[in-house]
Amino acid sequence: MLEYIRKLWKIEDLRKKIVYTFLMLILFRLVGCIPAPGINLAKVQADLAANQSNGLLDMMNMLTGGYMSQMTIMAMGISPYINASIIMQLLCIALPVLERMQQEEGGREKINRISRYVTIGLALIQAIGLSNGMGYANTAKYGIWANVLIGVSMAGGTALAMWIGERITEKGIGNGISLLIFAGIVSNLFNGIVNHFRVANTVTAFLGAFAILALLVVLTFVVTFIDLGERRIPLQIAKQVKGRRVYGGQNTHLTLKVVAVGVMPLIFAYSFLSFPGTIGALVAPNSGFTKWCEANLVNGTWLHLILSALLIFAFTFFYSSISFDAKKQAEQLQQQGATIPGRRGKDIASYLQRTTNRLNLFAALFLAVLAAIPTLMLSGLSLQVPFAASSMLIAVSVSLETMRTIKGEMAVRGIESDKDNGFM
Repeated sequence: MLEYIRKLWKIEDLRKKIVYTFLMLILFRLVGCIPAPGINLAKVQADLAANQSNGLLDMMNMLTGGYMSQMTIMAMGISPYINASIIMQLLCIALPVLERMQQEEGGREKINRISRYVTIGLALIQAIGLSNGMGYANTAKYGIWANVLIGVSMAGGTALAMWIGERITEKGIGNGISLLIFAGIVSNLFNGIVNHFRVANTVTAFLGAFAILALLVVLTFVVTFIDLGERRIPLQIAKQVKGRRVYGGQNTHLTLKVVAVGVMPLIFAYSFLSFPGTIGALVAPNSGFTKWCEANLVNGTWLHLILSALLIFAFTFFYSSISFDAKKQAEQLQQQGATIPGRRGKDIASYLQRTTNRLNLFAALFLAVLAAIPTLMLSGLSLQVPFAASSMLIAVSVSLETMRTIKGEMAVRGIESDKDNGFM
């Protein structure tokens, strides 16, 4: 592996891409240290010292690397872009106009441009709403202009994060947006572990922290193994004569990932569960409904575990239904002259659907168990470490995807296979 990395570093253009990626990630982290104007920093620091950050916003805080709890200009991070992408993906299915636009030449660029505008709008609304709901807007000093300053600065931070991600994708290594999320997750987890060791003063606390590190290693191995899992469906491609050329006539396979839905069901489930409490905190912070949500719909409670497992099952099948169309896939196979051995006509679509349903059932079980294990362990050991299943799955998936990108770059340049060098 070290020899592989040495050869990788010798290639000038690839070395420039790696250095460019690291520099942009450092820029993202440095800019995130700038406090947002219009924020009552004294109250933010007091809540951080008392560990009173809103538990309903753990997902956003995880994605931003802790900037949400510190209310910097990167407090919204890239999360509005994720929400905007999900919204546009659903609208492209629900609205025929957007579906046609997506299929047109240059339609994907138009959809991406609309997603950017939606991202800025969501960042503006979320920044103003959350800062006021958490009581961090310094209206006593700035009046109504505090909301303007907070909204513009945090929306600008999201725009900058989006620009950095796109530049990494264009000129660096890997998917820029995913790497920004990865950087936030790793930073947040590292800070949580360091802070725990800093305040730990008992043998039990240290043993609990080491148990978390051991679980982190085990879950990394398990998630990597499952993420690389595939279901290969054999295909037979019939011979086709076009002009004087003969095409097809070989055997191949259709690859379906075991967990094709990725981390989306987890994000959907956690967002859905946090929505009632977040709205209550923004509209009526002292109401009985808000207090009930803060007591029962936060990570670690039994009700939250049960509801999150049920929602993960529901969203796994829902997201799979909009991301994989068995009927359309069967039509494409027939147009290419490909058949599944022993399957003909409409039976191909039904076979693909049954196979997808079985994979989805396994994926839902895996995600539900993966979501419960860290929560139960942290609750049992009474540890306050930002360690969640979604963060594990995102971090491992991004790492594997980046390694595949590097491997592809090396393969293009004629470097020998990673199997001979221990890479990945």
